[in-house]
Parts: sequence; structure tokens; C-alpha cells
Amino acid sequence: MALSVVYAADTGHVVGALALTGAGAPADVASLVGRALPLRVSLGEGRIATLPLNARDLDVAAVDDEPGALAQPLAHGVETTPEGKPKPGLVRLASWTEGITLATDGVTVTVKVASARATPVVALVSDEQDTHVLTGEIPAQQTQVKLPVTLEAGSAHGVLVLAVGWAGRLERLGVT
Repeated sequence: MALSVVYAADTGHVVGALALTGAGAPADVASLVGRALPLRVSLGEGRIATLPLNARDLDVAAVDDEPGALAQPLAHGVETTPEGKPKPGLVRLASWTEGITLATDGVTVTVKVASARATPVVALVSDEQDTHVLTGEIPAQQTQVKLPVTLEAGSAHGVLVLAVGWAGRLERLGVT
């Protein structure tokens, strides 16, 4: 059995994994996901938010077997060599369960521990028919960044946050 993963090229987060017997997965990510990989989260009352990751922002890699990647892909990451090639072993990313808040003027992302280097962050926020794609970085020696977006007070949104070095978070959040 061979494990292939689809990952966010900018952050290294695994966003999908598949185990194949026989032939390997296609090397072209669009052959696997089409134009976009839809991640879904329940908003309650039968409503579902779809957060599409554009295929041009994704890549695919054949990696060593890691059964946990099939059950929890967002908890794993792909590291690349200096030449930009994916390493065969997946990295287990640091977990965090708190630290994302929505307000009418933006998304605040707070990690547990400051890094010596800036931490790139990508956030997708559902909003009715659209998805806001937000990028920024947590400055070196700090733990927080606010990504500006206008949201309605009391509304519920599907949110995907990918912060380099930290497990990806896909969840429903309300605007406070």
C-alpha cells in the first residue's frame, strides 16, 4: 500500500490522504481534486459550509505510510528539501484547541508558543456564497495575528486555519 497526500503548498499542511494498492497516485494534483478540494464543516441546522482549496495552491506527494494521516490529515505536514522536493516522512504538527476568534472586523489567530521566526498563516472563512481567503503572519517572538475581514455580528462561519508548524483547524465559529 502506498500513501499519497495532497498538501497546501504554502504551509505544508496535509489536507487529504489516500492509500492505494497497485499503481501510485497521479503526480498532478488537479487529477486528484479537480479545480479545488472542498473541505466541509457543519454550521448546524442542516447547513454545511464548504471551504474550497484551489488546486493551484495545492501539491501532491508520495510519502511513507502514516496511518494517522488518513484519520487526521490536518495534524500532519509535508516538509520539503532545499530543492523544493517533498521529504518522504510526514511531520506530526503541534496540536492546539483554542486560539481562533471571529469578530466583526477580522479573525484573530493565537498560537500557544512564540516562534523565533515569523509564522505564515492562511485562513479560509465561509460567508454565505463566498469564501474569504486571508493570509498573514504571526511576527517573530509573538503569538498572535489579526487578519482583517468584515463579518456580521452573531453569524456562524466555517473556518479553516493553517499556521505553519501547528495542526490545521477546521471548525464552525460564531462572530462575537
